[in-house]
Amino acid sequence: MSHLDSKINELKELGVYRELPINEGPCEAIIRLNGKDVINLSSNNYLGFASHPRIKKAAIDAIQKYGVGAGAVRTIVGNMDIHETLDQVIAKFKHEEACVVFQSGFACNAGVIQAITDEKDLIISDELNHASIIDGVRLSKAARAVYKHSDMEGLEKILIEKRDQYKEVLIITDGVFSMDGDIAKLPEIVKIAKKYKALTYVDDAHGSGVLGNSGRGTVDHFGLHGQVDFIIGTLSKAIGVVGGYVCGSKASRDWLLHRGRPLLFSTAMMPGAAAAIIEAFQMLEESTEYTDQLWDNAKYFKNKLKALGFDIGHSETPITPIMIGDESKTIQFSKALLNRGVYVSGIVFPTVQKGMGRIRCMVSALHTKKHLDDATDIIFKTAKEMKII
Repeated sequence: MSHLDSKINELKELGVYRELPINEGPCEAIIRLNGKDVINLSSNNYLGFASHPRIKKAAIDAIQKYGVGAGAVRTIVGNMDIHETLDQVIAKFKHEEACVVFQSGFACNAGVIQAITDEKDLIISDELNHASIIDGVRLSKAARAVYKHSDMEGLEKILIEKRDQYKEVLIITDGVFSMDGDIAKLPEIVKIAKKYKALTYVDDAHGSGVLGNSGRGTVDHFGLHGQVDFIIGTLSKAIGVVGGYVCGSKASRDWLLHRGRPLLFSTAMMPGAAAAIIEAFQMLEESTEYTDQLWDNAKYFKNKLKALGFDIGHSETPITPIMIGDESKTIQFSKALLNRGVYVSGIVFPTVQKGMGRIRCMVSALHTKKHLDDATDIIFKTAKEMKII
């Protein structure tokens, strides 16, 4: 393994080597990390559902009834009634015809893209789409093209040049882009797709539970129900549990149950997780208090950072990057903040392009204004000392 040792040493020399932090409790606003209490600005637990008492109780009750595991893939004997209920609950919440749940959001993109395209088709993807989309596209036999981020003229140019060469064309975009926090130009994408008779595919991992009425997502945010062919999302971020889902037509659900490889070759979701997710959606149906608090905190935090002179890019969501640029300095900044009581992860290549290093701040509904005030004070003082601003 000497070749791996040399690669690891190279990471250390570049100043981007990281050791995994160890969280000793639930993922909340304050966490105990490596033996020290710190303000957590790195969690995808947007609504605080990951440790909510109602959701924990639902999981415990389901474990008592069903056990800890499904025991098989869904297509054999692992498809419990609770899985069917979960599919129906999500479809109803998203105002879509049907849904099927996968073991993770990554598994959705790895399984769905290759299942719905073949060598006669073309996939067109935004250049900043999530890594799971990139890997999912690589698993497909379809031809592929990439357009510059949110460049609608670039997207249409590809369709003008290539549409008549392929049977089906699938346009894929993130709903919310996870490193910059901006929202896809979904109305324009849908309009272009209709013009050229293309299919649309939205990965709404960071939109579900965040955008739209009660967190129904990017499609709801733009009022595009019934106009997006495949809506993918995760159940591990705002929903706070684990898994992923695909919403769309009943035909797409039926097809994926026959050709979605992660469903066919990996054990079904744990029943306790399914029950927890059902409870989470019930809570979103009952009240907007969680999404309202999330957005109130996000706007408060963003305004403070802007007032202090930080470059937070073009974020339109609670995802708030602080742009640094230099990768080594980004990691140093993240480590310095941790030493002072704020955990915010440094994001560098290959997660983002080289020279585009940033710390990515993730505000949740669990944060108090004092948490956010204390965090911004520490971020500002540390940035000044390091000559970042």
